[in-house]
Amino acid sequence: MTLKNYTTLLILSILLISNAVFSQDKQLAKADENFDRFAYVDARKIYKKVAESGYSSVDLFQKLGDSYYFNAELDQAVIWYEKLITNYMEEVDPEYIFRYSQSLKNVKRYDEADKMMIKFNELSGSDQRAEFFINTRDYLNFIELQSGKFKLLKLTTNSKYSDYAPSFNNQGQLIFASSRGGSGMSKTVHEWNEMPFLDLFSSNIIEANGILQTPKKIKGKINSKFHESSTSFSKDGQTVYFTRNNYTKRRLGRNSKGNILLKIYRATLDGDKWTNIEELPFNDDEYSVAHPALSADGKKLYFASDMPGSTGLSDLYVVDINDDGTFGTPENLGDKINTEGRETFPYISDSGRLYFASDGHIGLGGLDVFVAVPEGDSFSIPYNVGKPVNGSTDDFTFVLNEETKIGYFASNRTGGKGYDDIYSFKQIGDLITSCNQYVSGVVTDANSKEIVSGAEVILLDDNNNEMQKTTTDEKGSYKFDLECETQYIVRATKSEYAPTEVLLPTNNVLEYEYKLPLQISKGGLQDNEVKEGDDLAKLLALQTIYFDLNKSNIRSDAEIELQKIIATLQEYPQLKIDVRSHTDSTAGDDYNMYLSEERAKNTINYIVNKGKIDKDRVTGRGYGETNLINKCENGVECSPEEHQLNRRSEFIVIK
Repeated sequence: MTLKNYTTLLILSILLISNAVFSQDKQLAKADENFDRFAYVDARKIYKKVAESGYSSVDLFQKLGDSYYFNAELDQAVIWYEKLITNYMEEVDPEYIFRYSQSLKNVKRYDEADKMMIKFNELSGSDQRAEFFINTRDYLNFIELQSGKFKLLKLTTNSKYSDYAPSFNNQGQLIFASSRGGSGMSKTVHEWNEMPFLDLFSSNIIEANGILQTPKKIKGKINSKFHESSTSFSKDGQTVYFTRNNYTKRRLGRNSKGNILLKIYRATLDGDKWTNIEELPFNDDEYSVAHPALSADGKKLYFASDMPGSTGLSDLYVVDINDDGTFGTPENLGDKINTEGRETFPYISDSGRLYFASDGHIGLGGLDVFVAVPEGDSFSIPYNVGKPVNGSTDDFTFVLNEETKIGYFASNRTGGKGYDDIYSFKQIGDLITSCNQYVSGVVTDANSKEIVSGAEVILLDDNNNEMQKTTTDEKGSYKFDLECETQYIVRATKSEYAPTEVLLPTNNVLEYEYKLPLQISKGGLQDNEVKEGDDLAKLLALQTIYFDLNKSNIRSDAEIELQKIIATLQEYPQLKIDVRSHTDSTAGDDYNMYLSEERAKNTINYIVNKGKIDKDRVTGRGYGETNLINKCENGVECSPEEHQLNRRSEFIVIK
């Protein structure tokens, strides 16, 4: 081959590669445009074609996964998230580790899903979803305990399309959203999932078994050429709140990115037709407001939104409905209910229970249904309602007639007739909706290991208020009932023994037993000749109270030892101590003196406030680096462990 021919071939090759790259970039740009307007199916087709050509990137795999994830096709999402995590773990946003975990649950790979949640917890900082997981590691056991409270019934009214969002009206009917054709003809498909747009239908309920008669499209101006879904009716049946695309007075509204979002509308009944349609005043073109749920008395409206101030992809809110039909200011339901994930589709039962769907609280995969019981003006922590309502797919739009015990929910689980299907059920058991935790253990002699009967065991709150008290039986056993998500102190004592304390923070698992053995040692102050100048910590054989570098806060390990100081001061009301706090030599002398003063102040405040000890019994001050216990003075090279020994507090007896 001549040089001229070789050069020509090289140029042609470069041109072909350049054209291919240009074509690929053009395809990705088109796919991104579709993705940004939620046309996930169209975007996915292009992304898959590019991926199959051998191209890969963080963005490509993320969007491919998302195109399935947000269409509730988690079994397909897991394929692309797996490629993302496998190839780009160090580059991905932690949110994708969470989504991968959720997708793994969908295919029932729970062990792998849990490992991803552990990783998510390491990377995400203070994300509530991670905290919920860490605090409920035995969630599968609890869900099994909660399961079996509902029996699924047969329902034949689903279509081959999407049917969901059931609600009750006052005429013995179930109203629901469906993308089936109203009169044998399908409407234009929506580019999100290539399903026809949703309309509202009604079916008469045969109350004995929850069977639905043939659905009919509801009359009036509610149904438009765009989406309508999720309704909630007033008790008199004259008012309905419903969700619709941003379509008011035949005008389609879009946000600043050109997307059509959701709004809540209100309509009134005129004869047998719904008229006087108006959108609610707290709607906005820039965020979605959707899925209304009226309280039983009609004075509050609950809904889902991603409005400013939301924690996650969607949060639950409540707004007051005034007597004149106007509205108050929407309020977020708070971090007991809302997470950084999706909380959506609320329903308020006649007893005031809040049922909703979430993928932020710990469940079996996708959206799970949760229940929270009313507590004054708020709600309890949410509880998973268990199987068979919840499974590894999306389960949502739960409603329940508490009188007949008949209810309905929607799911995209396998075995259904369409994209989403409505399932009916009968409640056959009571859900666990209150905490049932307790702590039990055996008190033994720390030296002989023998059982100590007749020991007094006290349960205190974290402010040292006595909550419960008991005496160990002949087997040395004790037991206390506990509340969820509360910090306790368990104290054991007996004559001729020094008291011992253990901090016990409880989790949010409903059914949980803490095994807490306690050891007490013979001795204490009564067996010692206490003199002024003695270090109380040494007399009680306490662990040294240490501080972190450059910090003055009380560490959790120090709290345990300080509780023993408090117990001793409470037992001996004439005892007075002087707290002497110290630093290492790693900073300047003046700063170290200031830092030690802060340490002494915080230590004294902890003892006085937590133990309710008179202030005149606990004095103290800081000594900076003037009383080092080793060689680590200024200019001497020491290890971090050696410096740590100097960052301490002492408790000197002065009376």
